[in-house]
Amino acid sequence: MKKLNDYMALSYRMEIVEDKDEGGYVLSYPDLPGCITCGDTMQDAIINAQDAKKAWLEAALEEGIEIYEPDSLEDYSGQFKLRIPRSLHKSLAEHSKKEGISMNQYCLYLLTKNDAFFTSK
Repeated sequence: MKKLNDYMALSYRMEIVEDKDEGGYVLSYPDLPGCITCGDTMQDAIINAQDAKKAWLEAALEEGIEIYEPDSLEDYSGQFKLRIPRSLHKSLAEHSKKEGISMNQYCLYLLTKNDAFFTSK
């Protein structure tokens, strides 16, 4: 079983969002649900994040909550094969040509836009 220092040494991905309404920055660790902090500056938020991460991990260890290790991007190649109807292929090709970009770039734009929509919910 891992101990606090083992988890603290892992590189958990941080998300930093500027709080335009209140000012400052909000920082969270997506792999540590509910682990969130803030700071007046980005530097303050990052410093506070270490304290928040430590407190979250300590509480999880004490309560016996499962602690997930950080996701690794090395497990993903960035490529996948997709079969689509010919009519959709034609439509995507026409729209990408109209936008003056490759179909690959256009599909990436559409996937990113859609993924961001579902991630924000």
